[in-house]
Amino acid sequence: QAQLVESGGGLVQTGDSLRLACAAPARTTGWYNMAWFRQAPGKEREFVAVIARGGGRTAIADSVKGRFTISSDNAKSTVWLQMNNLQPEDSAVYYCAAGQPGNPARLVSSYDNWGQGTQVTVSS
Repeated sequence: QAQLVESGGGLVQTGDSLRLACAAPARTTGWYNMAWFRQAPGKEREFVAVIARGGGRTAIADSVKGRFTISSDNAKSTVWLQMNNLQPEDSAVYYCAAGQPGNPARLVSSYDNWGQGTQVTVSS
């Protein structure tokens, strides 16, 4: 399985921005749908955003629409999650995942390759 490595998390204040990065082995972003999920303590892992293989269509969760954007660079095999106007409820461990095209993009079960996660904490 391709090794996914997230970076860019940290402790910020309400209203700040962060940009998460997910570095993947070469050609991964061209072959797989790439997604971001997050998991807060005591909660289920939830879908945040997905970008189709090759940097095509994107989808964003309603809870972050208008604040978060997902993008990718196939040459660098990297996916980014730009997070603006962060709120305390955005605090979670953020995971990058790679999944087969054609699987339902918003389901955790559609992804079998996960990074180790990066912590995002937003203070009020």
